[in-house]
Amino acid sequence: MVADNSRKPKISFAATYASSAFSACFAELCTIPFDTAKVRLQLQRVAVVGGDVMALPKYRGMVGTVATVAREEGLFSLWRGIAAGLHRQCVYGGLRISLYEPIKTLYVGNDFVGDVPLYKKIAAGLTTGAFAITIANPTDLVKVRLQSEGRLPPGVPRRYSGALNAYSTIVRKEGVKALWTGYGANVTRNSVVNAAELASYDQVKQKLLKIPGFKDNVGTHLLSGLGAGFFAVCIGSPVDVIKSRMMGNSGAYRNTIDCFVKTLTNEGPMAFYKGFFAYYSRLGSWNVIMFLTFEQAKKFMRGLESK
Repeated sequence: MVADNSRKPKISFAATYASSAFSACFAELCTIPFDTAKVRLQLQRVAVVGGDVMALPKYRGMVGTVATVAREEGLFSLWRGIAAGLHRQCVYGGLRISLYEPIKTLYVGNDFVGDVPLYKKIAAGLTTGAFAITIANPTDLVKVRLQSEGRLPPGVPRRYSGALNAYSTIVRKEGVKALWTGYGANVTRNSVVNAAELASYDQVKQKLLKIPGFKDNVGTHLLSGLGAGFFAVCIGSPVDVIKSRMMGNSGAYRNTIDCFVKTLTNEGPMAFYKGFFAYYSRLGSWNVIMFLTFEQAKKFMRGLESK
């Protein structure tokens, strides 16, 4: 990422991909309980009993949702979907992060000197996010399906026994095309969030390194990661809600626009920020862990390749 000092020797694409995939998987493993809580909150709809009386929601807030899921379904249910989540990060995380610098260079040219304009960084993030999720959409679908299993009433058999079973069951019952269910919402969400994450991290890090006293170290990476997570959540929450609903219960909506209209009409605009705190707890901490790990992984790989 920029602020990858030009004085540092570059590492190969393979090493960058390995660093990206490892860092994304580690962050996923650490933060998926927050993601499970976020998905449950986003899939929760407003219930109406006896006309205008609203039933109390089952899940209330990030901490409450985590506690409810752990109490009713067991602590390890918070990691439901982790196998698919790791599949996703190996593909999506590895590609979107490792391709960011090459695509950014493609947009500005090999001979470009100086600070890359922010819009070029955003364009690179949009491009790599869209490309990576086009390949990784099946893994995202399976992760959301597995995370939403706990919403089924007691006694109702679970649809899938695990990630691999989910892939095969979806293909057998719904067809191969079904693995790209919610692709429209997903490619929008992931390209936007990826651009917000990578471009903001890149930009914040670049600005911090121009301030006297700031160096390319863990403190700078920490602040840049927090900024990346905040911008990503503010920009990406609405499309993330639509993506979760399309993937968690695709039969309820004809397409992405139908999901947006129904959610807005039935629940109001704030429905698009359902689970916002859980989302930031997840994405903010995910970005900090991922970028800190990524910078250290690149340093390690740089050392290996320089020997």
